[in-house]
Amino acid sequence: MLKGVNQWCFPNQTPLEEVFAVSRKAGFDTVELNVYEPGNVGLTTDTTPEEAKAIRRQAEAHGIKLRSLSTGLLWGCPLSSADAEVRAQGREVISKQLELAEALEIDTVLVVPGKVDPETSYDACYERSQAELNLLSKAAEARGVRIGVENVWNNFLLSPLEMARYVDEVQSSHIGVYFDVGNVLKYGYPEQWIRILGQRIFRVHVKDFRPAVGTFGGFVPLLAGDVNWSAVRTALQEIGYSESLTAEISPYAVNGLQAVYDTARQIACIIDGEAR
Repeated sequence: MLKGVNQWCFPNQTPLEEVFAVSRKAGFDTVELNVYEPGNVGLTTDTTPEEAKAIRRQAEAHGIKLRSLSTGLLWGCPLSSADAEVRAQGREVISKQLELAEALEIDTVLVVPGKVDPETSYDACYERSQAELNLLSKAAEARGVRIGVENVWNNFLLSPLEMARYVDEVQSSHIGVYFDVGNVLKYGYPEQWIRILGQRIFRVHVKDFRPAVGTFGGFVPLLAGDVNWSAVRTALQEIGYSESLTAEISPYAVNGLQAVYDTARQIACIIDGEAR
């Protein structure tokens, strides 16, 4: 498996040249870039394919692979919205992810499918978001890019059986799962999810969590929480996963870049079987 780090692990607005250089120095194999609103550093919804290709060359110059692409923009325009215009905005964001991923020669983009809240019922979230993914699967297939649906704290897809059913019903080899180890610990066991989802898992996010805290304050550095990393590693090996383990960790409040170096060593322990 490859050691990966998300751009969010760096202090806000860190230049990409520094992101790639520090990631390589820390020992990472891959960097997961994010698509932001215009005005931010790196990829935005205004980035052209030619500009994206230049960024790929920049990463390659540092020996960094680009294997997946994320975004936080979908929280503002969920595919589950009752408003058709909002859903269309969400499709536009994902379409831009697919366009940039193709230019970057990345084969997987991360998608948060929607959210259940007082305005959006569970069944409505399921039906609306799945219908949008059915439409987007055609664009994904045309570009040769896969969509990985992430399990997040959105009150949705709360069991591995349902997650498997949800992506299977789209009936596209380009729709699968972007599995987040830490996110699932609040209501399940990641090693069980991994075995059930199996080959549906396109990519993996790693972070650690303490369920006794129960809030976002329970997310802690890798190896400092309650994830059974030995069991997770064994489960990933059993399903033949050999892609990136990408850390999604917040930078430290002081000396933010140190989090990148610490996380690289922690992921190495997980991959090498030294983490228990």
